[in-house]
Amino acid sequence: MTAYDDLMAFTRETTALGQIAGRLGWDQETMMPKDAAPQRGEEMAAIEGVLHARHTDPRVGDWLAKIETAGLDEVGRAQVRHIQRSFDRTSKVPADLAATLARVTSMSQGKWAEAREDDDVAAFASTFEEVINLKRQEGEALAAGGDVYDAMLADYEPGTTAADLEAMFGALRPELSALRAAIRDAEAPAALSGMFDTGKQMKLTRHLAKTFGYDMSKGRVDKAVHPFSSGSGLDVRITTRTNEADPFNCFYSTIHEVGHACYEQGIDSDYLLTPLGQGVSMGVHESQSRIYENQMGRSRAFTGWLFKEMREAFGEFGVPDAEAFYGAVNRVNDGFIRTEADEVQYNLHVLLRFDLERALMAGDLQVGDLEGAWNDRFEADFGFKVDKASNGVLQDVHWPVGLFGYFPTYSLGNVYAGCLNEAMRDAIPELDDQLAQGDTARATGWLQNNVQQHGGLYEPREVIERASGMAPTEQPLIAYLKAKFSDIYKL
Repeated sequence: MTAYDDLMAFTRETTALGQIAGRLGWDQETMMPKDAAPQRGEEMAAIEGVLHARHTDPRVGDWLAKIETAGLDEVGRAQVRHIQRSFDRTSKVPADLAATLARVTSMSQGKWAEAREDDDVAAFASTFEEVINLKRQEGEALAAGGDVYDAMLADYEPGTTAADLEAMFGALRPELSALRAAIRDAEAPAALSGMFDTGKQMKLTRHLAKTFGYDMSKGRVDKAVHPFSSGSGLDVRITTRTNEADPFNCFYSTIHEVGHACYEQGIDSDYLLTPLGQGVSMGVHESQSRIYENQMGRSRAFTGWLFKEMREAFGEFGVPDAEAFYGAVNRVNDGFIRTEADEVQYNLHVLLRFDLERALMAGDLQVGDLEGAWNDRFEADFGFKVDKASNGVLQDVHWPVGLFGYFPTYSLGNVYAGCLNEAMRDAIPELDDQLAQGDTARATGWLQNNVQQHGGLYEPREVIERASGMAPTEQPLIAYLKAKFSDIYKL
């Protein structure tokens, strides 16, 4: 056995334990009894302690020191690159801080859910202050004198800095604001109305998951407050949610999470339970969920097929034809919730969070002032006031569970998706004809071949550049949004 062989055997066991921890998180969101939260916190802290010990095990450093990377192939070098990066980063965080963070964020999730249900920010404030304090400590340890927010961002999008995002988002924001302003002055398509049985929604949503290539023999669809995808390899699960008055919420949440899940299911099976056996970054991950949901799922071609499926599932539901249905699916609406936002306004929700969380981490914004800052920024960006905390600062689970640096990857993923969509349509000129038949195989196959199969083999931006033939830029996304919504709203 070589040092590389020993390192990979050890890493596979560590990765397997990480998957178990992820399954605990999935259970907490879907099936765990409410009063089990304190015990689950202890369980999560215990397994996090084991994982931290393995990630910082001195033998990992010894094996890494003995490996001659020049003698490895491309896959071996990539495996070592990821393990070295993880070892260096994890070694900077004290074990007791890692365990405390796991315990506190697990309990924080339950307290946030209760506060959200009661629209009571004050009830969550002290817990959130503890989360912020612990995350700052972790960020300072990781930054080692550098920028704390950049250190946090590196957990989700290696190679990208806040300055990079600020430039990209700075170019995106005025274009989105101008497009939204033009749309507000135009005549809107008719909205969907009526009530739609949730059981029928779940039946159709599972059909949609399969239509987009989700392998149900290695996955499942459940309900959760906040839709998400969990797992990798041979066990990749998704959740969705239902609302009798809004079936689109269910259907497009499902398609979105299927994009994430198909990325994980599409990775080369040789990489199973290794650092390469999962999505390379959250931005690239989000590019898959957004291109599935928006550029494919909300296209005129695919919504024409979905219109027929809706009629079959629900009978006549008040929309006269496929073109009206396309307008209803893509209608730009005033709303508070990021996950329900249309394509034009979605990124504005993300940019709000990006600015606020940077201020929180820098100490320029205190928890006690966060709700007011959120409400003021929301009114400035969207033109109306937040009506309650569950529609405002308490709507997302990310901050309560300590995911700082995560939010900007949503918009970065949209930018990546814009680049990929342009390249994919060049490669498959007949794509709309296929989507109109509910056939996504060529599109999802192109994404699997050009993005998904590589897992963590390449760095995030390299993945996008290889697939799209261009360095990531916001311009294709802007062009796509302008063309689509100028058509829908006859601008």
